[in-house]
Amino acid sequence: MQAIRPDQSGRLQFVDVPAPAPGPREVLVRVQATALNRADLLQRQGKYPPPPGVTDILGLEMAGEVVEAGEQVRACRVGDRVCALLPGGGYAEYATVHEDMLLPVPEGMSLAEAAAIPEAFLTAFQALQWLGRLASGERVLIHAGASGVGTAAIQLARWAGAEPLITASAPKHEGCLELGAALAIDYRTENFCEAVLAYTQGEGVEMVLDFIGAPYWTDNLNCLRTDGRLVLLAFMGGRKAEGLDLGLLLRKRLHLMGSTLRARSPDYKIELTRAFRAWAWKGFGSGQLRPVVDSILEWEKAAEAHAYMEANKNQGKIVLEICR
Repeated sequence: MQAIRPDQSGRLQFVDVPAPAPGPREVLVRVQATALNRADLLQRQGKYPPPPGVTDILGLEMAGEVVEAGEQVRACRVGDRVCALLPGGGYAEYATVHEDMLLPVPEGMSLAEAAAIPEAFLTAFQALQWLGRLASGERVLIHAGASGVGTAAIQLARWAGAEPLITASAPKHEGCLELGAALAIDYRTENFCEAVLAYTQGEGVEMVLDFIGAPYWTDNLNCLRTDGRLVLLAFMGGRKAEGLDLGLLLRKRLHLMGSTLRARSPDYKIELTRAFRAWAWKGFGSGQLRPVVDSILEWEKAAEAHAYMEANKNQGKIVLEICR
């Protein structure tokens, strides 16, 4: 089969590799589409190697059709349309997936759209529900609100009965507000902490979901309420915060959590997928939840897609269709 992996210089290249064989409880999926994630960019640059034992083929999610099932598989059949989170290997014509990691593609949804669901929504679900314990009636500040995870988090916050506030560049505000954001803050021209405190009449928010890191550290803590929770998923702006004041943690009794998803165990990801499917999957069938797709490109344009994401031009997910 054909697949895409980076060479030593970071250039994306097509390679011919053997198609994977499914284990007893795995299925083989003919991949129709995959979607980009920041981890793909970092891996291509040599900054985020795959976990031990995981393929170096890029791609952390996919959607396609089951073409072969292991002898113990009971959850699906050949011909089913599915999408799933992957530890790697999405930029390929075929991928193997444990049956309990599969999510059925809702009727009427294209495979390109479905490919934009797993990584963004499972990451947002893990952050908001499993880590942040976001509850109905609470407020959450979501940084990078127009990103793939950000657009998913806006919708899942509303699904939980919470009120999402977001930061994004001004041209991306309209789309975030349409998804359910109660307040959109232009991080380029506004101090987000001041905007949050003004909106909440000085109370602050119960939770902050952050991908930026060091530059936002102090303002993140200042705009949290007492007993607030900060969940850090990335540090795109840097990882060493200057002027770190630990006193805020004690005075406000704040909870700090950091997490990644890719390196989690298969059992953890299975339980996460099961919980997400039980909690929210019906929302995709009803139209209350939807993947936000910025653009769909043929996978021959993967390098172009990476450059587009690196320039922060996308609102929602960038999808690659696997053309044969």
